[in-house]
Amino acid sequence: MGLPFFIARRIAFNKGSSFSRFIINIAIIATAISVAVMILATALVNGFQQVIQEKIFSFWGHIHITQYQVNAGPLTEQIPFAADTAFAQRLEHEPGITSISAYATKSAILKAEKDIDGVIFKGVDAHYNWQHLQRFLTQGGPLHYPDSSYAPEVIISESLAKELQLKLNDKVIVYFIQGAGQPPRARKLNVTGIYKTGIEEYDKTYIIGDLELIRKLNNWNPTDIGGYEVFVKDYRQMTNVAIGIDSLRPDKLFTRTIRDIYPNIFDWLQLQNKNEVIIIVIMTIVAIINMITAILILILERTNMVGIVKALGMRNWSIQNVFIYQAGYIVLTGVLLGNLLGLGLAALQQYTGFFKLPEESYYMSVAAIDLRWWEVALIDAGTFGVCICVLLIPSLIINKITPVKAIQFK
Repeated sequence: MGLPFFIARRIAFNKGSSFSRFIINIAIIATAISVAVMILATALVNGFQQVIQEKIFSFWGHIHITQYQVNAGPLTEQIPFAADTAFAQRLEHEPGITSISAYATKSAILKAEKDIDGVIFKGVDAHYNWQHLQRFLTQGGPLHYPDSSYAPEVIISESLAKELQLKLNDKVIVYFIQGAGQPPRARKLNVTGIYKTGIEEYDKTYIIGDLELIRKLNNWNPTDIGGYEVFVKDYRQMTNVAIGIDSLRPDKLFTRTIRDIYPNIFDWLQLQNKNEVIIIVIMTIVAIINMITAILILILERTNMVGIVKALGMRNWSIQNVFIYQAGYIVLTGVLLGNLLGLGLAALQQYTGFFKLPEESYYMSVAAIDLRWWEVALIDAGTFGVCICVLLIPSLIINKITPVKAIQFK
């Protein structure tokens, strides 16, 4: 490019006036803050969705297999059917499925000395995989199944324990609703465990006990169950796994994903993606505005330089490249600083949990972080690319500068 390009670069990268240095620093800081906010917003939304989904799946599995019921909701009691051991074993060997457990639910009233509360009794058998719920147990442990009869034990939530003033190993009377005008049937059970998921829909609704107790109360056959809970390896594939189960299940059974059962929670989680997009768009616009302002001031402050190099024969596009090159340096500096700030704050939150949340509103007490490096790289590349492309517009002002007027410009 010769002498004119060399002169232009030296003048363009000169420190310039204190005002131009101030504008450049502001542009770098604004870009860094924008990138940091985008990284944190993405990590927080990912972490929030991941934690909530893990809680939902750990408590209820990914897929339910039950008898078909018209307008069945999450609290609807299941129609019993005989457990099919061969069918369950075949599902366990299907790719994508980790475990399958039998369950049933029954409406009940929990009565302590001073208060009562309506609940759903979820019954599970001795083959239930307690690892899914172990993380939520704050006191006690799983049920102890006897060789005969049923386990006279129950696991309740921490919120129910506080409301009914119950402690571990306390006795509680559970009145099971029989329906068809029959009086409730009472059972005295021992509180063997206390759990806390942080999801109010679960903690205030469900208690966990022995499936055999539901069989006896409902006069079911010894092999009858309400349904199967299926856990999959990758929750993103649960719809495809459910379609595969449809080809294997008996005709009388019906398959539903947990997304179909609790659509309101998953719709709410999807809304977080829109919030993430809005934040990223706003932060990108802030970075672009600051960079456009900075490049315009740099061009106007170096109008004399533009006139000189034009007089020496340098073309408009080559002069534009000089300023775009300088803008690229500013954007790259801002992106690197933004990565240090964003990733540093994300790591601090991940390891210390200093930022707390009201659990009754957000279903978690600490803001969760889930960094995905490909998203960080996409934010960096996107911010750099968009800013450089947009900066082509203000650099076009160079085409309007004539050498004679520019050299006289002060």
